[in-house]
Amino acid sequence: MLRNKALAALAAAGALVLGLTACSSGNTAGSDETSGGSGEAGGLITIIVNDPANPYWKTEGDIAAATAEELGYETTVGAHKGDANTENTLIDTAISNKSVAIILDPANADGSIAAVKKADAAGIPVFLVNAEINESGIAKAQLVSNNAQGAALGAQEWVRLMGEAGDYVELFGAPSDNNAQTRSNGYTTVISQYPELVQVGKEVADWDRTKGHDKMQSLLQANSAINGVIAGNDEMALGAIAALKEAGRLQDIVVGGFDGSPDAVDAIVAGELAYTVLQPVATFSEEAVRLADEFIRTGEAPETEKQSFDCILITTDNVGSMTAPFTFEG
Repeated sequence: MLRNKALAALAAAGALVLGLTACSSGNTAGSDETSGGSGEAGGLITIIVNDPANPYWKTEGDIAAATAEELGYETTVGAHKGDANTENTLIDTAISNKSVAIILDPANADGSIAAVKKADAAGIPVFLVNAEINESGIAKAQLVSNNAQGAALGAQEWVRLMGEAGDYVELFGAPSDNNAQTRSNGYTTVISQYPELVQVGKEVADWDRTKGHDKMQSLLQANSAINGVIAGNDEMALGAIAALKEAGRLQDIVVGGFDGSPDAVDAIVAGELAYTVLQPVATFSEEAVRLADEFIRTGEAPETEKQSFDCILITTDNVGSMTAPFTFEG
């Protein structure tokens, strides 16, 4: 749970600060091993998210920055927008700015490994949030939502609302992100137990609302009899809802999302989105910074590198317990 001071700092933040600026710190770039244990907080923590145009990633950056500033650090937030080359450049800048830690939402499960290794070799501890990389032992921690658990929660609710039968389509996230496949696998594990639920289409929409809209239009044209849509995130689900409204079909089709974004919450209240699965991004973004602070002050890394945080199903029954973006009290 966020401290009151961190929440106040978040509320005051109007936007993410994009692009990194040089600041001094006690860390020395170019060391052979990751430094830590200076005994005191202070210096620059670099925070790198995916795309702040998505409220999920904006919250991730805002919470991490607010928590770091509460603990006495300077912060800067950059965005790679899913591009590993941009991510690499941001890591280079973090190294040249002598950051004392990096909080990173990696761009690519495989493509981000080299950037994390580079920061580690420069003596800068890296703490990953939201998505994992396919190598252990180079990041100090990898903090993610329990995507398999969340996918099962969402799929079970979706199956119930579908009445355990019908034709449906799936909107899949970015293939470079392990979360996309984990969620899709979780959906399939549950839905495959119901033989009268038949998948008639599946499209990659890259976590994007516009692509979700366009892919939904194509899926609807090819499969006019569908009565269900299950999406890998809220942005794609909201795009699908827009396309279904344009076609006059929304009232006939169950749409499920994943993330717990403010727009998804509003869509549940409006009766347009059946449910969403809340990822506790506020919790693990704060925790990543606190783990970084612990390492900077004591030199102690978490005993467990990979940590997962359970998701929460948000429906019309409990949507009123959302107290802030991606924050649930209940």
